[in-house]
Amino acid sequence: MAQVMAGDLRKGVTFLYDGNKIMTVVDFLHVKPGKGAAFVRMKMKNVVTGAVLEQTFNPTEKFELAHIETKTMEYLYNDGEFYYFMDDEYNQIPLNHSQVEDALNFVKENMQVTMKFFQGQPFSVEPPNFVELLITICEPAVAGNTATNATKPATVETGYELQVPMFVNEGDTIRIDTRTGEYMSRV
Repeated sequence: MAQVMAGDLRKGVTFLYDGNKIMTVVDFLHVKPGKGAAFVRMKMKNVVTGAVLEQTFNPTEKFELAHIETKTMEYLYNDGEFYYFMDDEYNQIPLNHSQVEDALNFVKENMQVTMKFFQGQPFSVEPPNFVELLITICEPAVAGNTATNATKPATVETGYELQVPMFVNEGDTIRIDTRTGEYMSRV
């Protein structure tokens, strides 16, 4: 694998840290103090667990670059234990709940998702940035409450609960921003 020195790392670069942790650079600062040796202060995020770590490195310290492969997959079904996804060549990949739990709030059957792989092993499932889901549980609006920016809880067909404006009702289809989990608009 290709190696890179800490002084050459920039935002968005993905590399192996501590042997087997796949990290991506979130923030980077090259510091050259008046006295002493230069150093690199880096904020990095573990792409598998999402944990953020701040660390200081010598600029000549070397890391292996990590090649992350992404594929568009279709979510097929859940058999109670595994969640099955299929690629364009009709290969099915079963994933357990811990590998897909964040995406499950916004993904329904036959929906396209982005799956990330490292060394041929899937580690992350990302839903599209915006999804349209049907509201299954929602209290009706109270008369006189619709003039303000008041919100009420609603549950969509995937079981995800979010706050929606008072004018949204059960049976409506809404657009949700999956990056923030917030209501965007009624469809």
